[in-house]
Amino acid sequence: MKVPAPAPVVVDELVTETADRLFGEWCTHEAAQAAEEAGCAPDLWEAFCATGFDLIAIPERAGGSGGTLAEAMEVLRLVGYHAAPIPAAEHGMLGGWLLAQAGLERPDGLVTVLPPRTADGGWSGCGSCSVEIADDGIARLTGEARRVPWARISEVIACVCEHDGHTWVVCVPADQCAIAPLPNMAGEPRDTVRFDGATGHAAPAPDGVDAAALAQRGALSRAALMAGAIEKMCQLTVSYTNERVQFGRPVARFQAVQQHLVWAAQDAALVRMAAEAAAREATRGDARFEIAAAKLVANQAAARATKACHQAHGAMGMTQEYPLHHFSRRLWSWRKEYGSDAHWAGVLGQMATGVGADGLYPLITAGTAGLG
Repeated sequence: MKVPAPAPVVVDELVTETADRLFGEWCTHEAAQAAEEAGCAPDLWEAFCATGFDLIAIPERAGGSGGTLAEAMEVLRLVGYHAAPIPAAEHGMLGGWLLAQAGLERPDGLVTVLPPRTADGGWSGCGSCSVEIADDGIARLTGEARRVPWARISEVIACVCEHDGHTWVVCVPADQCAIAPLPNMAGEPRDTVRFDGATGHAAPAPDGVDAAALAQRGALSRAALMAGAIEKMCQLTVSYTNERVQFGRPVARFQAVQQHLVWAAQDAALVRMAAEAAAREATRGDARFEIAAAKLVANQAAARATKACHQAHGAMGMTQEYPLHHFSRRLWSWRKEYGSDAHWAGVLGQMATGVGADGLYPLITAGTAGLG
């Protein structure tokens, strides 16, 4: 049976134009270098929040700025495209979404989220943390969490926890935690947080909000960021190889270099298409298959595109003075977050084997691939 096509998901051009103009003004090479040393870019973050992009896709009734998931994904794509050193995904699409879903009050400052981690093919909530929740909704967290994005500059840390057979959303002030600053490969904060009896507020998670849902939303955010970074990395490579002359002609005209350019361009288009398809299906309903495929495609494309672009640049691509590394290092950091290649390949394999041979084609075509 043919699946009826949903209403088309449209991104307001004003969203794209405004975000692109904002990042184009603020995200210079010098600003990215300075943010890596400082661990944040407060002026850029303030300008970003002033536009309302920090809480896009969160309903206005929950204190957000409204907008659709597709628009939030477009903003994140541009964050990746400009290598903007800001916690756009954590504050709005993940942490803000989590608090809004549970009805918890969102603070004025930055919200980050404790990412679920993979364990035996599943998601394990707070990792090594334990939680106690009193009858009045006060939660006490104990334990350690590693690689928490932007923890050192956050006001609160949100997470999903299991307690007494139920799923809870917990929000803990960051100043009650011991935070050890650590960067990822791109210089972005991925800190170690110790919850030595830190107390905060908890609320029951509604249906559909759990560690797996947070992991899928996180994977979707990383796919959008990676789509933008690969696209810009590809454009930098095309420009450089057309300007660089060897043996009397631009190096872009050499067949071996052209092959690198084609590979990078293919990967840029593939990841953007996969991320947009996953966001469209997530707006429609269950998108586990599409999100898993999008993150796996993005992870694999990031490795291929980075190799192709750096080889086409040669030694220039390895210098601090040239901006290529701002994108390639982010890609190699993001591809490890919210599920590795092995994890999402395993998820897709389990889904495929679970439906059997007769169900494989419907599994693929019942989603975005079957529209039209």
